[in-house]
Amino acid sequence: MPTRRTILLGGSALALATTGPLRAQSAPPVPILFVHGNGDHAALWMTTLWRFETNGWPRDRLHAFNFTDPLSRSDDAAAQPGRSGTADQLRELAAAVEALCARTGAHRIALVASSRGGNAVRNYVVESGGAARVSHAVLCGTPNRGVFDWEASPGSEFNGRGPFLTMLNRRDSDVVPGTAFLTLRSDGNDKFAQPDGRLIGRSGVATGITAEGPALRGATNIVLGQLDHREVAFHPRAFREIYRFIAGREPAMLAVAPEPRVRLSGLVTGNAGGVPSNRPVEGATIEVHRVDPVTGARQGEVLLKQTTGPDGAWGALVAGPSDPLEFVLAVPGHPLTHIYRSPFLRSSEVVHLRPARPLSEADRAAGAVVQMTRPRGYFGIPRDVVLLDGKEPADVTKGVATDSATVLRLPAAEIGRTIVGLFNEERIALRAWGVAENRVAIAELTW
Repeated sequence: MPTRRTILLGGSALALATTGPLRAQSAPPVPILFVHGNGDHAALWMTTLWRFETNGWPRDRLHAFNFTDPLSRSDDAAAQPGRSGTADQLRELAAAVEALCARTGAHRIALVASSRGGNAVRNYVVESGGAARVSHAVLCGTPNRGVFDWEASPGSEFNGRGPFLTMLNRRDSDVVPGTAFLTLRSDGNDKFAQPDGRLIGRSGVATGITAEGPALRGATNIVLGQLDHREVAFHPRAFREIYRFIAGREPAMLAVAPEPRVRLSGLVTGNAGGVPSNRPVEGATIEVHRVDPVTGARQGEVLLKQTTGPDGAWGALVAGPSDPLEFVLAVPGHPLTHIYRSPFLRSSEVVHLRPARPLSEADRAAGAVVQMTRPRGYFGIPRDVVLLDGKEPADVTKGVATDSATVLRLPAAEIGRTIVGLFNEERIALRAWGVAENRVAIAELTW
């Protein structure tokens, strides 16, 4: 069993700290199953998959899967429409592990989890005998001591004194022999590991949780400086620690090596009643266009046009690694959603698409609505450069990185013009579409 070690990787540069003897990795590489967090889906692991592939990990030994209903219940013991409990996540994770073992012929695999996904991993490995199937378990930003520890919401999966976390944390050690555990966390910039309840709706109330909340007793615990709650899973600095822990050596590259041609596919999933879902949507229509990187205007003929079947699958689309793309998604009950993306450097089977939520009253009062979203991290101001249409968004909270989306509402006179979303070095140009036609434009950041 590894000893507990806490390593601080502060500053803007990537420090190459020594964490002690690294595990030798036999060939072929261990299969890796990537587990997403609360309300998320497998697509968030896309850039991590690319980095593993760039470093020689066979694509067929990497798999990111979807929980069916990814959002947690407010009370773990009480059923809620469209939400899952810890027993649901345990069942689905166990099935995904067995499926990956069967597909690859491996007896054991590695698990890498973001946020809530780590709860399912601990439940499976420590409480349900999964250690026999899991060689490595990496938990990134998992609230292992809870998001809060108080009397309110006693049945919440994220309450440190609730039944679920009390069960997981009842021993002197949080790990079990035979599975190597690693945790990655932020040094105070994780919105879900804060001493004050301000970011979870109870300002001035002590949460009982500190920045050390994601650490596990008996694990290797690494602190990744000022990365935010999601970045501790999806940032290149996080990849470096995940890779070296599982592979037993440093990655040759942190950057993603582009492929000459890329094939893209994925699922269309739902978002009913404001609750994100990974259930496939039948009858959704998808169009994909190549767009001008400066103006966002469409170039050439439509690249793909299709309607989803019962499995919700779309693709495959063939594009170049320097092609910015516009995905037009039509799902009944939702606005026609124009999703603009930076070039995809490599192929991916997890380009999952969700439609925008129904328009609010404030949206309908505008001529056009433009959003910028960052699925693999939050906007940290002043840490990051965040500009939408040349201005720093007023709806992004300053300080601890908290918000992953910003909204710009424009008058009708500005329909059709180019809007630019900028996050550090990633730039997406898109067009403003009219609300009167029930359309929304989204710049979805990749990095």
